[in-house]
Amino acid sequence: MSATTPAHLAPPAPAMVTRLDGPAVEQQVASDMLRRALPVAPVVIALCAIPWGLAGAASSAYAVVIVLANFALAAALLSWSARISLGLLMGAALFGYLIRLGLMAVAVIAVHNMSWFMAWPLGLTLIATHLGLLVWELKFVSASLAFPGLKPRPEARPAPLARPARKD
Repeated sequence: MSATTPAHLAPPAPAMVTRLDGPAVEQQVASDMLRRALPVAPVVIALCAIPWGLAGAASSAYAVVIVLANFALAAALLSWSARISLGLLMGAALFGYLIRLGLMAVAVIAVHNMSWFMAWPLGLTLIATHLGLLVWELKFVSASLAFPGLKPRPEARPAPLARPARKD
């Protein structure tokens, strides 16, 4: 761009090297998911304790920790890469997913010989907690560019005024 070209006529920046400025909506959504998971986690752990006992509860608790760490790591990777470039964001989304799958596999393999480890409660909790939190969070995520991240909370609305009685 020469010194005489007006700024509004300048060519747009290449999309892959453009960075995203603004709030880290990934962190906002992930922290909301973590906040919603904490009250439900004891229920899931207790449900696994019923058929599998203490080992099932420990395996389920370990799975909940893995899921929450997975979501937190995903949000950290995406918000970090979005501040650098969209190309890096896309790469972090794809390869970050593969890396996080590998980390979850390593976390399970690291404890598979422990006395408290049980595969069924751990596997069921991993799957159900991942899917359950994602589906539950769909209710709270905004699909609007006006409000990226979580939907804004409705403001306290005054009670409607009483209608005057109709005269027939």
